Amino acid sequence: MTADLFAPLSFAHGPAMKNRFMLAPLTNLQSHPDGTMSEDEFRWLTLRAQGGFGLTMTCAAHVQRIGQGFPGQMGIWSDAHLPGLTRLAAAIKAAGSLAVVQLHHAGFRSPKALIGEAPVGPSDDEATGSRGLSTTEVEQLVEDFVLAALRARTAGFDGVEIHGAHSYILCQFLSAGLNRRTDRYGGSAENRGRVIVEVLKGVRERCGEGFLLGLRLSPERFDLDLKEIADFAQNVMRAGLIDFLDMSLWDAFKEPADPAYQGRSLMSYFTELDRGNVRLGVAGKIMSAADARAMLAAGADFVLLGRAAILHHDYPRKVAADPDFKPVSLPVTPEYLKAEGLGPAFVGYMSTWKGFVTEPEAAEA
Repeated sequence: MTADLFAPLSFAHGPAMKNRFMLAPLTNLQSHPDGTMSEDEFRWLTLRAQGGFGLTMTCAAHVQRIGQGFPGQMGIWSDAHLPGLTRLAAAIKAAGSLAVVQLHHAGFRSPKALIGEAPVGPSDDEATGSRGLSTTEVEQLVEDFVLAALRARTAGFDGVEIHGAHSYILCQFLSAGLNRRTDRYGGSAENRGRVIVEVLKGVRERCGEGFLLGLRLSPERFDLDLKEIADFAQNVMRAGLIDFLDMSLWDAFKEPADPAYQGRSLMSYFTELDRGNVRLGVAGKIMSAADARAMLAAGADFVLLGRAAILHHDYPRKVAADPDFKPVSLPVTPEYLKAEGLGPAFVGYMSTWKGFVTEPEAAEA
């Protein structure tokens, strides 16, 4: 049965998803150098909306110029980005999908060669050559996340997701090892999470009750403690600060990496939380229709698809037609990916993923 995957999902704020399939925010390197929308980026995203995804999320869009994490990244730090974003939001919504921008700042993961100056983070960091933000600069960072959310609303998007995962700047603040501040944004777990809480409160206050607000967290790696992240997620949900929580697990079926927390699934640490009116989604190696159903059966409200959505722009439609659907086997050819709506830059990026794209055949001797 596929009924659960195709049941609508309502949120505390904003419109409902028509099904339980959300396009994961995927790095694709396809925007113009100034962060404006390209035709390749537009095609990649709108094809997924047309393919039946209940919510189509952009890749990470940086909220400050110096927050860029990789070439070809979408920008939302300037009103110059509005025309492309407005066109994109309208096309996604016209296809019957919710349109959401993921808001991002790479922090000390911003390459100096890309941004033209030393990257910034919660604290001075010799390994990355980054400098710690002043208290005033942290306050400006919060404001710039909120301004980016307002820009997304102006462009017609249904909502935003705040990127607090994968050791980008907000995740860096959460880490006791990376965040060595002594002001109100450092020290205790509550202080280290304060920047995210302030962003969430600011977005809700200034974007209104009809705006969808999500948060992405990752619970492992990057000097994070699983229990701390679970406690933070619980506090955010209990306070009703978000409409959905997107847990990026790398592998939604795995046990925790930390031996202290093993003996049960990593996902279970989040499905057991009191989520109130907050919807919980999981991402990580969810490939087949059976995988997606297993996630709902294990307590998730929706699934976020990355690789499966790259391979099939119409993945939800495929599952609707075949409850036993499995994606095409890897590796696939560059031509296959182009036919699925990936531009040359995205195909090139996927070629760096081991075993995803076929190797060029060697010339005959």
